Amino acid sequence: MPRQRGRRQAGTARKWAGVQNRTLWFWIFVGPFFLGLGVFTYIPLGWSVYLSFFDARNTVTPSGFVGLGNYTAMLSNEAFTDSLWTFLVFSLFIVPATYALSLALALMVNRQRRAQAFFRSVFFLPAACSYVVAALIWKMSLFNGVRFGLANTVLGWFGGDQIAWLSTTDPPWYWAVIVTVRLWLQAGFYMVLFLAGLQRISPTLYEAAAVDGARPGWQVFRHITFPQLRATSVAVVLLLVINAFQAFDEFYNLLSDARGYPPYARPPLVYLYYTALGQGQNLGLGSAGAVLLALIIAVVTVGQAKWFGLGRKEAQ
Repeated sequence: MPRQRGRRQAGTARKWAGVQNRTLWFWIFVGPFFLGLGVFTYIPLGWSVYLSFFDARNTVTPSGFVGLGNYTAMLSNEAFTDSLWTFLVFSLFIVPATYALSLALALMVNRQRRAQAFFRSVFFLPAACSYVVAALIWKMSLFNGVRFGLANTVLGWFGGDQIAWLSTTDPPWYWAVIVTVRLWLQAGFYMVLFLAGLQRISPTLYEAAAVDGARPGWQVFRHITFPQLRATSVAVVLLLVINAFQAFDEFYNLLSDARGYPPYARPPLVYLYYTALGQGQNLGLGSAGAVLLALIIAVVTVGQAKWFGLGRKEAQ
């Protein structure tokens, strides 16, 4: 009896593990993911595109077809174009700063031999922090008001004047707060990408350079390390620009208060948030702005990829 039961169980296992059931097991494991992706991502995206051609106020049900009216209204809206300029200023600050800092951290960590895992974990840890929590820490503790906050305390030690960091527009000190919190949050993540690229460089290249008389330091970095990081650099720049377009949490949580959001430093997503979910709740106009923003991101990404030659075979 035990032998027959074992044969029966083995036969059942072979039946369920057979080639004919691989498709079934594929859909058992992957099907829920595809279902969630379709219900919570693709259907809302498709409905947003559909809604952008209709007049929809205070409802997600279209009421009247307006064609491209929402798109022309959005493109002629000065507030929307100003939000794009806000993104441009933000990207000019954050993209090169994050690139330089993450690359420098990766070079320093890569030189460590004993505590490399420790330093990699320490620098990567901020990437696991919530953007909302980090923004509140920056707002309430580091750059809080005129009388309080670590930044104003340090300025007081050196006899400097107190600064209202988030409400001063001339000069626009709020950029220092926004850029530093994003820099702290994402530098560790891109450091890991650069670190992976550095560890893929063959040591024989450095040995050959040493034999040829290349001096360690800037000369080796310029002629060997940096060219070998080209693919990683392209990927990092593309991700940084896309993430800059999608900036919302730090802007909203740093600059908004009980009175609402100030008229300055509104990135595209903050402007679309107030357009679609603010007092007017013009969901058709907001959907048109979201589609335009997605098209801009796609064009910029493809343009960068073409300019950097992403996917192009290198000459032998």
